[in-house]
Amino acid sequence: MTDPIDQLIHAELRGRVGCITLQRPRALNALSLPMIRSLTEALNRWRDDPHVLAVVIRGTGKEGPFGAFCAGGDIRFFHQAALAGDPALEDFFTEEYALNHLIHTYPKPYIAFMDGICMGGGMGISQGASLRIVTERSKLAMPETNIGLFPDVGGGYFLSRCTGFLGEYLALTGRVLVGGEAIAAGLADALVDSARLAPLWESLANTPFETGEAVERWCQTYQTKEVFRPSWPTVEVDSVFGLAGIPAIMSALAASASEWAAETAALLRQRSPLMLHVVLEQIRRARTMGLSDDLRMERDLVRHCFHPTHLGRSASASETVEGIRALAVDKDHAPAWRPAEINSVTQQMVDGFFRSPWPAWAHPLAHL
Repeated sequence: MTDPIDQLIHAELRGRVGCITLQRPRALNALSLPMIRSLTEALNRWRDDPHVLAVVIRGTGKEGPFGAFCAGGDIRFFHQAALAGDPALEDFFTEEYALNHLIHTYPKPYIAFMDGICMGGGMGISQGASLRIVTERSKLAMPETNIGLFPDVGGGYFLSRCTGFLGEYLALTGRVLVGGEAIAAGLADALVDSARLAPLWESLANTPFETGEAVERWCQTYQTKEVFRPSWPTVEVDSVFGLAGIPAIMSALAASASEWAAETAALLRQRSPLMLHVVLEQIRRARTMGLSDDLRMERDLVRHCFHPTHLGRSASASETVEGIRALAVDKDHAPAWRPAEINSVTQQMVDGFFRSPWPAWAHPLAHL
């Protein structure tokens, strides 16, 4: 995509509310480095502007505003940059994670309209919101294991804080949650009928708000008054995904007679065995970490994903580059994972992902 940046993100002040619209519908608003920089610039500018009470963000679908939020990062760029040794790939993750931190710690209400697809990087710019709005069209997920990656953008932080061991289940499988399910999982706060989004957005410009909290309360008046319950087997999720390791999880799924277990096992068998082990370790470690430490850990992890020198591999031989190739480049959906079997993964292979390639003082996210 070569769209000018001013066409990819539109940031304007309407009344006393900073309004951001992602405008890359052909790519489901997937984030590029220029988009990340534009978002960061707008949020920093409004943070210090006393006239701005709150910030709202939405996406654009093929038929206009709303309909899609953000499908994640630009994985085709990841693939090209990794093979070319493009340093912009390093900048992308450093600046994206810094943006995620900015959103989580933003001093004013930040309200995300997560209508339509909201995955990966889209979760990164919405999970830190003070009010996370979904609709009946919302589809939320952290599907990174599908491309030999891990749930980054703070995924370790917010998934590990789901009830019980739901975070492990969502991180490893990449299961898609629809609107009400996202609320039941603790990954959204309010469900608004999609038909009401446009009137709500327009009302922000001409409602005489006096505080940011008033903006939040106004948005909440549009929500449905339903109680949402988990649609997944919570007891089985906790008993299986609370086990010590991937082999134990797979054994428990194989021993179960439930349809959910069979479907889950089939899904996990398609994933990179190595990255399943890494992701489980990530979620378990993140559960005892603060946001900044988690983002620094994830920055270490993503460096190793594209530069797996501890495995004696080049970028082109990484699980992540191979996963993206199979899913989005050649589209053969037949990744050649290494190792190919779950029981062939050693703890030494996993541990290397968690050794920081930088001393603490030189870490790209040391300032967080």
